[in-house]
Amino acid sequence: MSRSVKNCACALRRTVRPASVASLALTAALLAGCGTSTVHHAAATPPVVTVVTAKAQQVPLTREFTGRLSAYRQANVLARVAGVLLKRWYTEGSEVRRGQRLFQIDPAPYKATLDAALATLAQARANYINARVTVRRDQALIKAHLVSEAQLDSDEAIYRSDAALVQQAQANVQSARINLDYCYVTSPIAGIAGEQQVTEGALVGQGTPTLLTTVDQINPIYVNFNVPATEQETLDADAEAGLVKPAGSHAEVQLILPDGTPYGQPGTVDFRAATVDPTTGTIAMRAILPNPKQALLPGMFVNVRLSVGTARHAFLIPQAAVQRSAAGDAYVLMITPDGTVAKKSIATEGTLDNDWIVSHGLVDGDRVIVSGVLRARPGAKVTIQATPSARASAH
Repeated sequence: MSRSVKNCACALRRTVRPASVASLALTAALLAGCGTSTVHHAAATPPVVTVVTAKAQQVPLTREFTGRLSAYRQANVLARVAGVLLKRWYTEGSEVRRGQRLFQIDPAPYKATLDAALATLAQARANYINARVTVRRDQALIKAHLVSEAQLDSDEAIYRSDAALVQQAQANVQSARINLDYCYVTSPIAGIAGEQQVTEGALVGQGTPTLLTTVDQINPIYVNFNVPATEQETLDADAEAGLVKPAGSHAEVQLILPDGTPYGQPGTVDFRAATVDPTTGTIAMRAILPNPKQALLPGMFVNVRLSVGTARHAFLIPQAAVQRSAAGDAYVLMITPDGTVAKKSIATEGTLDNDWIVSHGLVDGDRVIVSGVLRARPGAKVTIQATPSARASAH
């Protein structure tokens, strides 16, 4: 019990008889009055708040989107000739070099075809040599009128025909060699070789090429994401107004992994679609990132933090200071020069670490309430405890 209440009780004991009911009622009323006076006195004490002083500065602007990783290159390894698959030379899921042998198709039929083509070429060359000798002899004998011109013309025609047959036989040999080489299936690119799609003993390459496996190059790696066209329009308008310096065509991106940790190496945008997807209202974009440890795998969903530019005149305000109305509009409570609380509407442009980026609504020198926000009321007086060291005033 407070001292004032005790004094009131003692005075009443000296002036009122306890046996009187009326006196008891009067005593209770007086006691209640003394206590109420003390409570009102305590409630009148201004609440204590802490503030930060707003200061305009250049602030990097970022946006976050959902993206999906894809291989930098992906190659289908196909059986390009028909035959029985004899052997797999690689370990599934291992890294392979460009040109490394992955599969072997039975080469026996194609080796026989090559041998036949070589034999045909040898015969064509022999006929060609004989025809050339005959023509040269006819050219020497025609001067002595020992060979007719008709005979020379016939022998020259055979010579030219045999020359063409040599060229045809050479092409057949080359084709047979190519088909024989196709029996030894190699990797078209360097990367990670996938699962075998066809087992040994299967007949492959009948009619159409048969998929044997795939090879993915994942260092570097792509991340694909979509940016709403409305956000891009707003950014372009702010850039035209001089409020934002855009990041340019090769903007930096930072990946946030599924467990919430940032990926260690940044990437850059290397593709932006020239049109808006009419079904989603978004612009397709792609970034490329280094992946030396191959920790990023195609198909993973990640958050993409895209650097869209730099705000030329913005404020960094702690997140605890920014509140939302029932309609979702952002506002802060600030201290006016006369020490009262005022409500001020603001516009935010995302976050930077633990601060909101405020683009509109504040001016240099505004004292924004950070703690004690729930006790402060617009128009009421408050007591400022201290101004903490904050990014709003430190930058």
